[in-house]
Amino acid sequence: MTAMKLGMMLRFRNALERYDVLFVIYTSTAAFMAYLCAYAFRKPFTAGSYENIVGWDYDIDFKVALVIAQVFGYMLSKFIGIKVVSEMTKSRRAITIFLLLMVAELTLIAFPLVPAPYNIALLFINGLPLGMIWGLVFGFVEGRRTTEILGACLGVTFIVASGWVRSIGKWLIVDMGIPDIWMPAVAGALFTPLLILSVIGLANIPPPSALDIAERQKREPMNKAARKQFFMKFAPGIILLVLAFMFLTGMRDFRDNFESELWHALGYGDESGIFAYIGIRVAFFVLFGLAVMVVIKNNTKAFFANHIVILMGVTVVGGSTLLFESEMIEAKTWMVALGAGLYTAYIPFNCFMFDRMIASLQVAANAGFIMYLADSAGYLGSVSIMLYRAFGQADLSWLDFFINTSYFVSLITGSLIIASWIYFSHILSDQPADISVMAEPTLVRV
Repeated sequence: MTAMKLGMMLRFRNALERYDVLFVIYTSTAAFMAYLCAYAFRKPFTAGSYENIVGWDYDIDFKVALVIAQVFGYMLSKFIGIKVVSEMTKSRRAITIFLLLMVAELTLIAFPLVPAPYNIALLFINGLPLGMIWGLVFGFVEGRRTTEILGACLGVTFIVASGWVRSIGKWLIVDMGIPDIWMPAVAGALFTPLLILSVIGLANIPPPSALDIAERQKREPMNKAARKQFFMKFAPGIILLVLAFMFLTGMRDFRDNFESELWHALGYGDESGIFAYIGIRVAFFVLFGLAVMVVIKNNTKAFFANHIVILMGVTVVGGSTLLFESEMIEAKTWMVALGAGLYTAYIPFNCFMFDRMIASLQVAANAGFIMYLADSAGYLGSVSIMLYRAFGQADLSWLDFFINTSYFVSLITGSLIIASWIYFSHILSDQPADISVMAEPTLVRV
């Protein structure tokens, strides 16, 4: 029986390597489920209101304190991930994902057992393992001829997963009678079986083929020397992209964490399904807009096409906000348009931009390093926005603050992306056909 199962597994892996369609369906499903589960251990708590918490008598709202604590942990995780994710080998990725998410679940179980204000520290600890999950999952899909398709499917989790798990959190509170304080742990437990299944799926994804490597460059773990060498070679362009991503991440995370308050301000606070309603519609528009990226085979053209897509996204963010303020579109239309624009600009950084950047520069590296360099700055921006809102603009309504942020991020990010386009146009026009900024001895062996 064991030999039969082993034979079936080998035949299935061979089929994955031979048939691109089967590989895309299998890999995108496993990656999507894994990151969906990660959201289940991170976001459901934001669906609670946490009113009248015993032991909490501070000026700042308890939920705001929880969000800030988790994002601080998440931000620190991104800095840790610069090393951990960039050096991670394929054989350790899947089990590391499972162990990190189990640590996150343990913090949620302990959260209601520890009295306030001390349980806030558990949300900080909760964020520490969660921040590395994206890079570990993306490591299974980068550097392939089908990375755009896989990345688009994986990127959908940014849009729909948060709404889904928060709707489940709201359902647990409203329909199942689970107290706010226990709801995050229960939501995480519901997703644990799916997590186990998805991790097994990730572990069985075949490595990049010879054709993948020929078209997208070999992706190697990077040690400290390799990371420094890569950064110093292209520092101006990397800094421009990192700053752009910082502003986008700050706005996206603020919208994600306080969407419940925004919907209350817009008059839809009692609709438990509103998060999923928006997520599904935003996902449809974003996938449609990013579909063109799949058909661009030339890496350099695709890299600059990413710049265009991001510029289009931030233009929609600012333009839709202006239309809403002018009362030319209603609140739901604005939230869909703004979400579509925001994620159209945000997802390329996580799925396409850095993968095509490495391929067009023809360097032996991995997207995890540059992605986590950008992510660490991104969540520094997220924390800064939340602290500024909590202590510098506390009297301003959630809605007014979000509107002002939309205009600011749209303008600044657009300017940074244009500057990046100019820089890399110069670099790629001057570089020879084959670039290698990595000396072979500096690469970490798998």
